[in-house]
Amino acid sequence: MRGKLSSGLTIFGLFTAVGLLLTGYKYLDFGARAIPIAFSVPLVEELTGAWTVALLFPAMVRFARRFPIRHIRNFPLHLACMAVFSIIHTSMMWGSRSLVFPLLGLGPYNYGIMRMRFPMEFFNDVIVYWVIVSILYLWDRQVRSAQLETKLAEARLQNLRLQLQPHFLFNALNTISSVMYEDPRMADGMISRLSDLLRSTLQESDAQEIPLEREIQTLELYLDIMRRRFEEKLDVQVNISPDVQQALVPQLLLQPLVENSIRHGVDPATNGITVTVTAERDGDDIRLRVRDSGRGIGTGKLIRGTGLSNTAERLRQLYGSRHKLELENCEGGGLLVTVAVPFHT
Repeated sequence: MRGKLSSGLTIFGLFTAVGLLLTGYKYLDFGARAIPIAFSVPLVEELTGAWTVALLFPAMVRFARRFPIRHIRNFPLHLACMAVFSIIHTSMMWGSRSLVFPLLGLGPYNYGIMRMRFPMEFFNDVIVYWVIVSILYLWDRQVRSAQLETKLAEARLQNLRLQLQPHFLFNALNTISSVMYEDPRMADGMISRLSDLLRSTLQESDAQEIPLEREIQTLELYLDIMRRRFEEKLDVQVNISPDVQQALVPQLLLQPLVENSIRHGVDPATNGITVTVTAERDGDDIRLRVRDSGRGIGTGKLIRGTGLSNTAERLRQLYGSRHKLELENCEGGGLLVTVAVPFHT
């Protein structure tokens, strides 16, 4: 209901603007020919002309969409509709002006000889009709094109996410398999946490973005599995600023980044793994950082795995140039991955 009201007000505003522009033109035309006329006369005439078209506009839109002009068989229907539109429009202008002029103290309205007025207005209405229909078809084509692009982008994003979930699942199963014979009880606990994790991701199966708070909950389920695997060797600290907990971020954004840090972030001195995850507001963005204690990246070309490459592509699809994904070596050792996306809730 609110959308229809907004559309109606927009249409009314556009036709009012056209009426005011024509009022200025007509008033100055009389002035240029030194013909005295009150400003209210062209104002009433042009606004009633524009507003009566606005009243007929919804019916014109429905007709034009039901009988698209691209089908040649519909062309005679449009010619008939154009004639009917002109007759109704001229009649509405005559009726409305005949009512408004006396109310404003302008005296009775003289529309001239009507058998001449109808064909005269018809020539104007031909232009009005085809301008409206042409703009409508151009608008619809642009909307359909935008909708198609949106659907294609959504399909690409869905495909990227479907690629990410099996990748993560296989890695988790390999981790569980590595301890299954050494510690069956630990493996059983890891399977239980994996079940909770998969259930969590399936609950958000249709969402490309979720609140950061829920993303952290999913990450913690993953970390429970890893902590059981590495025990005291793994130390992960998660520090999230309270003002970004409800900010929307891509689903499964942090898990592949943390997984990459655990896999490649072994401290060469202690053989331990230290990972720090932080998130905070930075102006119009939310900035997330994942830092490990490993060797960092070499000077050669960075080879990204499935998880990191997938994350980079999802960010590009979702935010275009409004995102940032940076990897840099830290002065004290380790790799820092920084992701910045627009802040919204």
